[in-house]
Amino acid sequence: MPRTLPRIIAVANQKGGVGKTTTSINTAASLAQLGLRVLLIDVDPQANATSGLGIDVRSLENTILDVLIDDAPLTDCLCMTEIDGLQVAPSNLRLADAEMTMYSMLARETRLKNAVDAVLDQFDYIIIDCPPSLGLLTLNALCAAREVLIPIQCEYFALEGVGQLLENVLRIRRSGLNPTLEVSSIVCVMYDARTNLADEVVDEIRQHFGPTVLKTVVPRNIKLSEAPKYGMPIVTYDPMSRGAIAYTDVAQEVHNGSQSTTG
Repeated sequence: MPRTLPRIIAVANQKGGVGKTTTSINTAASLAQLGLRVLLIDVDPQANATSGLGIDVRSLENTILDVLIDDAPLTDCLCMTEIDGLQVAPSNLRLADAEMTMYSMLARETRLKNAVDAVLDQFDYIIIDCPPSLGLLTLNALCAAREVLIPIQCEYFALEGVGQLLENVLRIRRSGLNPTLEVSSIVCVMYDARTNLADEVVDEIRQHFGPTVLKTVVPRNIKLSEAPKYGMPIVTYDPMSRGAIAYTDVAQEVHNGSQSTTG
């Protein structure tokens, strides 16, 4: 029986500060703890997904920049993490210059896709942490991915910017760059049970997007904020915290969704 291709999921939201990188790190780590082979690709010049998994961004010899600009094999820049089964394609601040360089390149939208296609047999999941913008780096991620996971914070103006991201997904499909790209999951994050507003926002998101919204809601949790300081995902920093339990459930929902659609 042929091996199932990995799920390639871009974690994207045009807005910054919505828990995008937190979702990328902890969903990837939780999937790895399920015994799956996971690659987290950091295409954000802030490199928070890289440092958040304990990798020193200042000591890297090769990063995703070398892959995008110099056609280096993706395997040349992969870093192991302390989570069994989880590897990272790291970033650093030099990636901020990549978009300007890439604009003059042929097939600039699919450079990441070409690199990812070469390692498909090595992983069960490939998670791509996108920048908080809709520039060329995010476009590369959306062309390489098969799915989009959107974290939406449980706050006023939660849906701001999501519409433009959805339009871009539709545009990429219509252009032929990635005709099967879909928004497969939306996760409500930064939920504060003490406020009525949080419940109202979650209800609004569920009414707007229906079953695409995961049942799990990720709470505001101080441990989630502390974990990156120690270069650890929440599932190893404080596995009994509410944040760890929530992201374990997110990963399980994401994985169960793959089984229900392919089984």
